[in-house]
Amino acid sequence: MNKNVVFVIDISSSMEGQKVKQTKEALLKILSDMRPGDYFDLVLFGSAVQSWRGSLVQASAANLDAARSYVRRFSLAGSTNLNGGLLRGIEILNKAQGSHPEFSNHASILIMLTDGEPTEGVTDRSQILKNVRNAIGGRFPLYNLGFGHDVDLNFLDVMALENNGRAQRIYEDHDAAQQLQGFYDQVANPLLKDVELQYPPDTVSALTQHRHKQYYEGSEITVAGRIADHKLSSFKADVRASGEGQGFKTTCLVDEEEMKKLLRERGHMLENYIERLWAYLTIQELLAKRMKLEGEEKASVSAKALQMSLDYQFVTPLTSMTIRGLADKDGLEPIIDKPLEDSLPLEMLGPRRMFVLSASQPSPTHPTSSIKQLPNQVTGVDTDPHFIIRVPQKEDTLCFNINEEPGVVLNLVQDPDTGFSVNAQLIGNEARSPGKHEGTYLGRLGIANPATGFQLEVTPQNITLNPGSGGPVFSWRDQASLRQDEVAVTINKKRNLVVSVENGGTFEAVLHRVWKGSAIHQDFLGFYVLDSHRMSARTHGLLGQFFHPFDYKVSDLHPGSDPTKTDATMVVKNRQLTVTRGLQKDYSKDPRHGAEVTCWFIHNNGDGLLDGAYTDYIVPDIF
Repeated sequence: MNKNVVFVIDISSSMEGQKVKQTKEALLKILSDMRPGDYFDLVLFGSAVQSWRGSLVQASAANLDAARSYVRRFSLAGSTNLNGGLLRGIEILNKAQGSHPEFSNHASILIMLTDGEPTEGVTDRSQILKNVRNAIGGRFPLYNLGFGHDVDLNFLDVMALENNGRAQRIYEDHDAAQQLQGFYDQVANPLLKDVELQYPPDTVSALTQHRHKQYYEGSEITVAGRIADHKLSSFKADVRASGEGQGFKTTCLVDEEEMKKLLRERGHMLENYIERLWAYLTIQELLAKRMKLEGEEKASVSAKALQMSLDYQFVTPLTSMTIRGLADKDGLEPIIDKPLEDSLPLEMLGPRRMFVLSASQPSPTHPTSSIKQLPNQVTGVDTDPHFIIRVPQKEDTLCFNINEEPGVVLNLVQDPDTGFSVNAQLIGNEARSPGKHEGTYLGRLGIANPATGFQLEVTPQNITLNPGSGGPVFSWRDQASLRQDEVAVTINKKRNLVVSVENGGTFEAVLHRVWKGSAIHQDFLGFYVLDSHRMSARTHGLLGQFFHPFDYKVSDLHPGSDPTKTDATMVVKNRQLTVTRGLQKDYSKDPRHGAEVTCWFIHNNGDGLLDGAYTDYIVPDIF
């Protein structure tokens, strides 16, 4: 959907220095990402309140240029008139919806950033909450971003929750601009608004939240509840929502036979997990409700949330957690480092464990931005599978494909000095045409460090530590960091994982999700080497052999058999090859969209570039 978005920005004097610099940096990037069908405005508040246009304007090239100029020029002034800034932003959105009927088909969003407490104008918090609630009237969500540790996040959280949004702390760090951009990315692409999941009367009870103001690309809505006895056959969910100028509705039915089969096969796992999921969501909702209440009502809701936390063993702001013996049998060290006010609730304990890096460790949230990618070390393999080899001495890139059958396992990296290895198994379309090559993709990775007994199996569904000895299993829905001896693993929810080996390399596995209707029929992986300079000189493999400097020369550029592409002669390793200029995609920094890379394509499975034949790199198993 197109969106109407107003940014309400604190320009009080306390934002001086790095805060305002990073805020401007993030705003400039956000403006560059807006679509032509979007409408927007900017509101700034210090002691006084000022707006850029005072009404919504289209995100045309001219308007975006003018807005960027405004962002670069604005300066800080005075105290914090938070109430005035929010009411001005709300007024702009309300006025647009009232005077332009077409705007009602857009998704309206209000985003406010502040680093302090209200000190100008209306300063009473309960009055500000009432003013904002009455002005918005449930028409659109409010998202509050609190910059730094001094901000009253509880106040911002209550305000956002009362208005169908949420609050988030932006930590004062070198990546604060990326944190702001990352938050905006979560709400940048609204798909539906006024989403409601409806169930037949008398079939369900104890439902968690089933109405949501907006639904965004990359997000999910989960509803849990209890199905009444003998009502499974009549159970269904009707989904109702609004899209861009039209209604959306669909009905989800239960296949009773499939459900019974699933319960027979996996019921022992599902019963406990689904009930815990219901409890987890219910506790979250009780804690959010508790923040808005006072007196006996608050005490009653707190007591209910506390009892459920104890019954289902969740850590919440109402409970404490004692860890006895930090390392378990796998050598994993769970460390909880989140401040209580940000915990709603903190961890899911029980069958699925969550492991979080301590505050002294690098943050797992932005792995590819916090790890410096050495320019002479970045190589990778992705999609069909295309191998991308960066050659910094030439400021150029080489690439080749490997065409093999599904099930074949390829050795990507092998360090004979330590035994460290990375192998990848190919998957493909199950309905393949005999004798015809069709796309194959990385479907399973095996990363092993025999010196410490470490093994990691990665598939598009699960990440399993030490699979041979029944180690813990994580899904791509988890946000987790694990450490075993010399290896650290960070899982970044639905995005990628990063493996770092002490005195070794740093590697990234990227998750590619495939939607219905895609030419590719199943999810797959990409694999990248982010840093290899500490690996031994004898490291080899389809990727590993390129960790060491090598030379080549390209000459005789001329049109090839495809008139849109240039052919050339390459001399490499005392061999003369015909190569073609082409494009491949590198997803190491942007797992969703990737970046196009021009490269010299070596034909025939890398023949002439690789040491030996590509079949020399086929191995029997991922470990």
